[in-house]
Amino acid sequence: MSRISIVMPMFNEARHIGRTLLAARKAAHAADIDCELIVVDNGSTDDGPQIARAFGARVLVLPGLLIGALRNRGAAVASGDWLAFIDADIEMPEDWLKQMFALAASDQGDVFGLDLHTPAAAPWFAAAWQRRSLSASGRATRTVHWLPSANLLMRKQWFDNAGGFNETLRTGEDKEYTLRLHGHGARLLSVSSSVALHWGYEMTWREWVGKELWRQGSHLQLLRAHGMSLRLLRFPLLSGLVWLLDALAILALLTGYANQALLLLMLGLLPSLLLSVRQSIRQQNLGLTLQLWGLHWVRLHLASAALVLGLCHWNARRPARG
Repeated sequence: MSRISIVMPMFNEARHIGRTLLAARKAAHAADIDCELIVVDNGSTDDGPQIARAFGARVLVLPGLLIGALRNRGAAVASGDWLAFIDADIEMPEDWLKQMFALAASDQGDVFGLDLHTPAAAPWFAAAWQRRSLSASGRATRTVHWLPSANLLMRKQWFDNAGGFNETLRTGEDKEYTLRLHGHGARLLSVSSSVALHWGYEMTWREWVGKELWRQGSHLQLLRAHGMSLRLLRFPLLSGLVWLLDALAILALLTGYANQALLLLMLGLLPSLLLSVRQSIRQQNLGLTLQLWGLHWVRLHLASAALVLGLCHWNARRPARG
């Protein structure tokens, strides 16, 4: 009988870890596979570790490590021939593993990830931002170059072949790792026939901005790890263009060229509009398009700010949340 090891990094997730573990165990039962639950705790100060043990998980307490190191430590003690990584605030559907094993059996992919939704209680900005990542192809599955690690499933052999997560990255370790998996020949499959629920959504606008600034801080580290490439450079370059257009618009306004300033401001809005249309056109929802337009405009500005902070050796540390 096959065995799966499910690794969950965690920091102060007492609100969610019980739900996450219960859903993972139900999915394993539905797929008729032996299940090992491993929670790697980054020094939580709440009841998360005790709750995890109560749900039958093996808990490793490893404070002070970055998120990639936490996942690697969990994988190092895993005994399953299948390996999954789930964030501690993700509720997987009961048919998760049954679906993925069927795709693997029909040789459609090697590494699998489900689309994410937010619960109905999430504020508009968190819900819209999550919806942008849903498959726009209209297909139940699509081959991609990288997958987020909120939920990631593979045979352990693939994890060993690629060498594990980069332990020096504060964020973006999932993109770096799955790009590396792709480079080793793994077929990465994004699946939208079923969805997982992300309960750790941003509850305030300030939290959303803070998280996005943190996420954008990964660009320099990814460039150092993979070298210069258009795939990694295109968003920072687009962000720099928006900042340049804004600066030129302000300069034109200050020197009395109001019409030129308006034109430059409108040009600066185009990249975020194009991004929002591309991600929402299949859903045919004008409200979502407008919401994403505003969010992408903010994100483009945050990307350049994060790049500047990275160039200035900004080393602010965040706990490695699951």
